[in-house]
Amino acid sequence: MTWHEIERAQLAQALLDVTPDAPTLCEGWQARHLAAHVVLRERSPVVGAGIAVPALSARAEAAIARLADQAATEGAYRDLVARVADTPPGWHPASWVGESANVVEFFVHTEDVRRGAGSVPPRELEPGLVDALWSHLPRAATGRLRSVPVGVVLVRDDGVRHRLRAPKPDHGTVVVRGDAPEIVLYLLGRGAAADVRVEGDADDLAVIEAALPSR
Repeated sequence: MTWHEIERAQLAQALLDVTPDAPTLCEGWQARHLAAHVVLRERSPVVGAGIAVPALSARAEAAIARLADQAATEGAYRDLVARVADTPPGWHPASWVGESANVVEFFVHTEDVRRGAGSVPPRELEPGLVDALWSHLPRAATGRLRSVPVGVVLVRDDGVRHRLRAPKPDHGTVVVRGDAPEIVLYLLGRGAAADVRVEGDADDLAVIEAALPSR
């Protein structure tokens, strides 16, 4: 199995371990909404496009809400999670992109479910999965940092470094330190639940905090 297939299974199990109305790290979403998002991301052209096209985001959110409403009971919720565990249809682009688009997505959503109700011990991840997350992180984080003028350097607790972006004129660089999976969560907007240290000048820290809140 590939890492994204393993993480898909982990996500499905995390969803089964909670109730349909369990909180997640995704603001406004319970577990059933997150499950609906994953299912429709891989099966609905509108929802898939709505992730990247702001003009379609309202239609995408409405479709997710409708499917989540249908999964309010335990039985319907388990049926929805079974669809999360299943692979997308061959006609959908999600079936083609594989590791590059899915390993970070499924890892982060698994943690959205696991950490939704509060702090929990981090999972022990295989080194290969850590490397896969790290290699696909720059592409996954690009959207959230596109308008950020400060530079960002990532430093894993095992010493591995990566210069994610250079600063624009009149700005400095912040350094994000932590275990690789925690850095992934921070850069994907889960800073309040991620165990990282962000270092830099006060003005630069204020800029990055506005883009990636840690509280």
